[in-house]
Amino acid sequence: MKTAIIYATRHGCTENCANQLKEGFQNSCDMINIKKIKKVSLADYETVVIGGSIHAGRVQSKIKKFCEDNLNALMQKRLGLFLCCMEQGDKAEAQFSGAFPAELRNHAIATEIFGGEFNFEKMNPLERVIIRKVADIEISVSNIDQQKIKEFVNVMNG
Repeated sequence: MKTAIIYATRHGCTENCANQLKEGFQNSCDMINIKKIKKVSLADYETVVIGGSIHAGRVQSKIKKFCEDNLNALMQKRLGLFLCCMEQGDKAEAQFSGAFPAELRNHAIATEIFGGEFNFEKMNPLERVIIRKVADIEISVSNIDQQKIKEFVNVMNG
């Protein structure tokens, strides 16, 4: 049973979470950053995990397009969906709903919001200014929930 973890990352948060997922999976697992790999064939995978992060209120366009373009194939897979974002509660749930089509959310055996990061060291100067103003944060911060990542892995491992 081969697994693909398909993700997009801007500052590394989603990639870090994807790597943690990979460490927990019991089977062979390929990491696919769709910002670097343009064409992804799902034929070799029984299980697919898709993850993205929120920037300016939206998931990366490559994640959204991948889900839309591969909807039928993804509906035939064991599917997990995760999102990295700094919002919590209803706002985070709304971002998750906007990130993935309803058909995939309903089909997925595991869905989770892992939390997020503001990593000032990896942001450009304009991004730092915007985050300081909008989020009222002056230094890098992470609220990634390691327990949620472990629970996601447990569900996916069955």
